Amino acid sequence: MKFFAPATRSTMLALCLWAIAAHAPAADGTAATPRQINDFTLNDHAGAKRALAEWSDKPVIVAVFLGTECPLAKLYGQKLVEIEKQFADRGVQFIGINSNQQDTLQELAGYGTKFGITFPLLKDPGAKIADQFGATRTPEAFVLDRDRVIRYQGRIDDQYGVGSARNAATNTELVNAIEALLSDKPVAVATTQPVGCLIGRRTPSTSSSDVTYAKDVAPVLQNRCISCHREGQIAPFALTEYEDVVAWADMCLEVIDDGRMPPWSANPAHGEFANDARLASAEKELFRRWVAAGTPEGNRDDLPPARQFVEGWQIPKPDAVYAMPEEFEVPANGTVPYQYFIWDPGFTEDKWVYGAEARPGNPEVVHHLIMFYIPPGQEKPRPEDPLFNAIAAFAPGMPAVIGPEEYALRIPAGSKLAFQVHYTPNGRATTDRSSAAVVFADPRKVTKQVRVAAGLNFKFLIPPFHPNYPIEAEKKFKEDTYLYTMTPHMHYRGKAFRFTAHYPDGSEEILLDVPRYDFNWQIIYLLKEPKLLPAGTVVKLHGHFDNSANNPLNPDPAQFVRWGDQTWDEMMLGSMTVSAANQDLRAAGGPLAGLSDDHAGGE
Repeated sequence: MKFFAPATRSTMLALCLWAIAAHAPAADGTAATPRQINDFTLNDHAGAKRALAEWSDKPVIVAVFLGTECPLAKLYGQKLVEIEKQFADRGVQFIGINSNQQDTLQELAGYGTKFGITFPLLKDPGAKIADQFGATRTPEAFVLDRDRVIRYQGRIDDQYGVGSARNAATNTELVNAIEALLSDKPVAVATTQPVGCLIGRRTPSTSSSDVTYAKDVAPVLQNRCISCHREGQIAPFALTEYEDVVAWADMCLEVIDDGRMPPWSANPAHGEFANDARLASAEKELFRRWVAAGTPEGNRDDLPPARQFVEGWQIPKPDAVYAMPEEFEVPANGTVPYQYFIWDPGFTEDKWVYGAEARPGNPEVVHHLIMFYIPPGQEKPRPEDPLFNAIAAFAPGMPAVIGPEEYALRIPAGSKLAFQVHYTPNGRATTDRSSAAVVFADPRKVTKQVRVAAGLNFKFLIPPFHPNYPIEAEKKFKEDTYLYTMTPHMHYRGKAFRFTAHYPDGSEEILLDVPRYDFNWQIIYLLKEPKLLPAGTVVKLHGHFDNSANNPLNPDPAQFVRWGDQTWDEMMLGSMTVSAANQDLRAAGGPLAGLSDDHAGGE
């Protein structure tokens, strides 16, 4: 017996917003050996030639290496505009340099237009100027003095990092370096570790090797990556063409070797999961050998057939698509309370859903969204409705799901539908209109009603600076129950999570162990086979939280932390998708017994 599976069998090697960024150690404060930058000439995004010498009268030049597709470079686009304005009347010249071989002048111009950048954006073919600066990532900032000697290099500030985003920066190294030079003072922190994507220096190769893109690498990408890494999907860039894969090869290899990709946190010692995203050791080694060989293309006749996808959605053709009733204006900065959008779909009979997918209208500012139903007779959503009445959801790492038609979620006739959306401003005012799609089951085929069960603990107080604070919760099942999925949920201080079944006979079993919880990947762990939980089973949930200064995602280790919706608050929640084991809705006397052909479902 099978239940919900990812809409595609591929796991997601999705180098999404946070995961592709390199780790960001704190500023080390050491002074780099001063290096003078020689004059150079590059074309700007409009095709005009620009030379470093034309700004010889400027006391300070800020050169920032940028990539048009790198998520961190996008997050800092608007901030660079603001910093430039801050120093506009003090003679500071900003220039952007793009050294990625995969980025075109047209894409560079589009990047500038998107963020309102007015300073020159220069294209660096062959990354020769990046080599002169010693630049490795985007974004990476360099501050030059009057003699064009590098006095600062590294990150812009610490507002955005690997899996974290502060409301405002606490360390502003770039601004501090500019201020120091304008005041004829030494730069206190001369180097920091840049945070972002590796500059794409590789070009297509004709080298010979027994491992090639066409024969070996493309099939892995087809099976593992392109459900997300294709146009119109959540990943920030496509991996469907050889030239694109070559350009991102070093970045892909880095995140694979670091264990950041594919996104999967479960301990393999416990449970077998249908959506296990781990790359096989042989697949990792294959990719390493291909990169080491110079990324040869091979014979195009060896390419696998192109995978086919339903346009716009990962689930099969939806029966209905629901969008937010109106656009929402997301401010440039600050904290946005959870937003709710409610409408009446006009359901005159129960609806049964066995496939669902939620899609952010603007992935850059939608942290998560849930489409859920509000039962008839209830005017407003209750706090628990988005959890227990969820129909479709989006969060980083959460795939669309599709199951057999026999197992479906019931939406009662007369229910309203609602979106709960969590927005995270990214420095640029914008809008969003998210949507969700569903596939309705034929009620004549439905035998079991799928529902959400959860164990949660509202009553906790995490003390300041505690590195491993334990919190427990539990859920008791009063009847024989099939368990299909498990999803742990905590926020930035979440460290580890475990589901343990305590059976009526006194035995115990670890169902899911997540020793390194990652808030940025809200993974639904789908059991390969449903698990029978006998009546009386108690599933105990054990969570640990790191409120110490050693947690790089921690918003403020000095605070006591309680339950709350915002990410600087915490949650202790383990949700499970279940159904009653002995239920048969089609059996005599059941709610779906004797349905005629007039009840075929759909819209």
